[in-house]
Amino acid sequence: MSEKPSNTLQYCFDGPEEAPVLILGPSLGTTWHMWDRQIPELSRHWRVLRFDLPGHGGAPAHPATSVAELAARLLATLDQLGVERFGYAGCSIGGAIGAELALRHPHRVGSLALVSASPRFGTADSFRQRGVVVRTNGLDPIARATPERWFTPGFAAAQPAIVEWAVQMVRTTDPGCYIAACEALAAFDIRAELSRIGVPTLVVAGADDQVTPAADARVLVAGIADARLALVPGASHLTPVEQPMAVTDLLVRHFSSSWQSPDHPTGMTAIPAPPPKPVLSPTPPGAEVVGFGHNVPEPLLDARADAYDQGIKVRREVLGDAHVDRAQSLADEFTGDFQDFITRYAWGEVWTRPGIDRRIRSVVTLTALAARGHLDELAFHTRAALRNGLTPTEIKEVLLHTGVYCGVPTANSAFAVAQRIIREETSPEG
Repeated sequence: MSEKPSNTLQYCFDGPEEAPVLILGPSLGTTWHMWDRQIPELSRHWRVLRFDLPGHGGAPAHPATSVAELAARLLATLDQLGVERFGYAGCSIGGAIGAELALRHPHRVGSLALVSASPRFGTADSFRQRGVVVRTNGLDPIARATPERWFTPGFAAAQPAIVEWAVQMVRTTDPGCYIAACEALAAFDIRAELSRIGVPTLVVAGADDQVTPAADARVLVAGIADARLALVPGASHLTPVEQPMAVTDLLVRHFSSSWQSPDHPTGMTAIPAPPPKPVLSPTPPGAEVVGFGHNVPEPLLDARADAYDQGIKVRREVLGDAHVDRAQSLADEFTGDFQDFITRYAWGEVWTRPGIDRRIRSVVTLTALAARGHLDELAFHTRAALRNGLTPTEIKEVLLHTGVYCGVPTANSAFAVAQRIIREETSPEG
């Protein structure tokens, strides 16, 4: 066990020092102990390294807001340990870290297992709202809802001690690190990149998993060239805990066969990378290629396209996919140019400026909208402010301050709108 600086992760080792290294990645809200039932058998064959996510299991609370950052911290940890090549199995967000490693650092990953994983976990809006709930109510509501998300009803009824252990794992996680991990999952989407994963891959799905259903597993298998699916009956999301023997057996068979070669029975031989595949970007069916017109300089075309692409990304992160999808679906020949304008100018050029952060921009936006009486826009920017990290108390203070300088009737209307949105957004799940 080791506690490391902020750019590395807390870890522990099991198994003989001379054996090839197999890494086990945890799910959101768990610790490395979720793999305890696999260790006796796996450590007979491999040097098993388990790690904790930031703020989980007593690990230092240094939040990481992207899967790429979590993968980078794991690689920094392995570099310090002198581990160059390894096998990797991860559950849920742990699987996302493994997929990220296989995509960005294929020379390091010898074989991969994705357990209860997905190329995109739910929706970005759902994870950002979960972050709002935690920021407002703490982790207790999430912890209480854990059994129904992680386990089948039969297992939960038969194993109350394990269920309580799972609840306590979530409850003792650092809230800031949990919120950061939600942001990481909100931004994670590798659906368009699956064909670039070139290592042998086992995809394990619980047959009763509602968090990452079997349909998500089939997307992974369809997209990864050398992948096969194992569907585990009687298991929900935390499959290694609910069906430990089945998962252990699957991992042993996968990593034994995908790593071995006639000359190197230990499996330490490097697996040659597949030949690069051409990446095609066809126009999606039904899409229309829209130009900016003739005689427009190429640099201006690039600048406009960059501003729009960055703008739509930020707009979705701040306002949510559902709001942006609705606005775009309502756009027609009359309003389409306006939607393009606000995406490029407001979101692509102003909201992306580095001078102030999104929290401060939300404070300014709430004040301006309340002062001008734009109550419809105040509603969805109150929702955005919560996602940008403002607490209900801070929003209240913004509106109180607005009342002093813009008038009590203005603040009265704004409070009514904000109260409704805050109640909707901060209600605990379940």
